[in-house]
Amino acid sequence: MSQLWSPTVRELTPYVPGEQPRERLIKLNTNENPYPPAPGVEAVLREFPADHLRLYPDPESRALRQALACEHGVEPGQVFVGNGSDEVLALAFQAFFCHDRPLEMPAITYSFYPVYCQLFGIERRTLPLDDQWRVDLAAFTMNSAGAIFANPNAPTAHGHSREAVSALLKRVTERVILVDEAYVDFGGESVVPLVTSYPNLLVTGTFSKSRSLAGLRLGYAIGSRELIEGLERVKDSFNSYPIDSLASAIGIAALKDREHFDACRGKVITTRERTTKRLKELGFETLPSQANFVLVEHPAFDATQLFVGLRERGILVRHFNTDALRNFLRISIGTDDEMDSLIEALQTLCG
Repeated sequence: MSQLWSPTVRELTPYVPGEQPRERLIKLNTNENPYPPAPGVEAVLREFPADHLRLYPDPESRALRQALACEHGVEPGQVFVGNGSDEVLALAFQAFFCHDRPLEMPAITYSFYPVYCQLFGIERRTLPLDDQWRVDLAAFTMNSAGAIFANPNAPTAHGHSREAVSALLKRVTERVILVDEAYVDFGGESVVPLVTSYPNLLVTGTFSKSRSLAGLRLGYAIGSRELIEGLERVKDSFNSYPIDSLASAIGIAALKDREHFDACRGKVITTRERTTKRLKELGFETLPSQANFVLVEHPAFDATQLFVGLRERGILVRHFNTDALRNFLRISIGTDDEMDSLIEALQTLCG
């Protein structure tokens, strides 16, 4: 370990992303969309003037923010954009959660949240899921630096209704409540309409999942003008030009094609329900999912052995090496053909 690192860096336990294999595998481990982005995206890539790249992009990303505002029924001043929702989340941790009280989050959720707490010196308080593996909204308190949870949650895939989140916001009014909606388009209910009524609500989203743009790195937040200004203060002290011109043009093109968006997410949802049914027929216990993945375990087979067996058969899923999730596999939803291959491999492994 380098002695030149700062104490904070030496003590960090970095986030570990899903494996990006170099060999050709059926890749069901990182919740990527199995379908290509909107046709307009390809048109932008073909037609974008290369000469524009010699100029700095708009530091305020006004065109992209306007497009997102129209999509979500808010004002442009209520929208913030960044290089992937992970960057937006990092800026939000800096802007809102660096207090002398702990940040509250579910004990099982997106594993980047604890990393940010460690990086920014934020104490965290983890709250257990309820007996149905759902985020327990009633457990969040006022005695905190704020609260963060994914909705639908990752990796458990359950999402709370807008009404349920509204009840939380009525109760916790003096702290920022950050709702991460990375997976909301696959069956969840967005809480963005609540930002008008609750100035302490910040909602983050991404183009990576339902817009099929994981390789682009484009994310956003929607909230009150006060919260957006807080994010802008941090961003402008770190990187005043976060979104490049090409990424902005691609994001706008993706937002314009509602028909493509609905068709792709509809196919993912249909395949998810079909796959869930077939997994249950093989004896898997499958948590209900409102995301583009399912979390499953088999009472008779070890998850590590299934993970290894699938990889040997050219199929990559996610296995979390934690006490709570040791016997679970998280399986991203691919095309019907990919999921058929998964089921065939599991039939052999579980036969």
